[in-house]
Amino acid sequence: MFKTTSALISTLALVLSASAAALEKPEYEVLYEDGRIEYRLYAPYIVAETTVAMERSYNSASNEGFRRLLGYITGDNIANAKIDMTAPVQMSMEAKGEEIAMTAPVQTQANNDDLQIAFMLPLKFSMLDAPVPADERVSLRQIPGRLMAVVRYSGRWTDKNRQRYESQLRESVETAGIEILSSAESAAYNPPFTPPFLRRNEIMFEVADYPKADF
Repeated sequence: MFKTTSALISTLALVLSASAAALEKPEYEVLYEDGRIEYRLYAPYIVAETTVAMERSYNSASNEGFRRLLGYITGDNIANAKIDMTAPVQMSMEAKGEEIAMTAPVQTQANNDDLQIAFMLPLKFSMLDAPVPADERVSLRQIPGRLMAVVRYSGRWTDKNRQRYESQLRESVETAGIEILSSAESAAYNPPFTPPFLRRNEIMFEVADYPKADF
């Protein structure tokens, strides 16, 4: 019985992973790799996004934002249209208070932060024909083409992991002498019921350049 249950769980996990892999994702070209860190040139795309005040915790704020955006793609829009799910869910923190530079990533007081959560719209949409959100807390925005430094990791989507990998990515980019142009963004590609070891998570910064290979 134990072996049968274990086999069933493993099969289900693989199915969930394959399903997430089939979702439409932003288009990008990898320009440079350094271990698990990639420098990617992204094509433009549109996001539906919402901002949640960090009044309690990172997780509660992200869950609230996710619910708003899920409502939008399941019909809470002026056209009552259902929109295909894409990956990843993207999050970034916007500080309302004063930022204090540290040796690790720039840090702010959590209760002075806003959390911005975004879904990419399928690439067939433009700003002219994308369904307009019915919830005024949700808006659409065009993301321009941009160069991003990205670190990929598995495991749970937690604030602790976010800070850990953000610090690693920042150190790698700064050691390479590359200018960072944005605050950190988080990306999660799998639903929360996916086993942690099968999850694809990423932290990224917009950067001014990428390292050039020596020949």
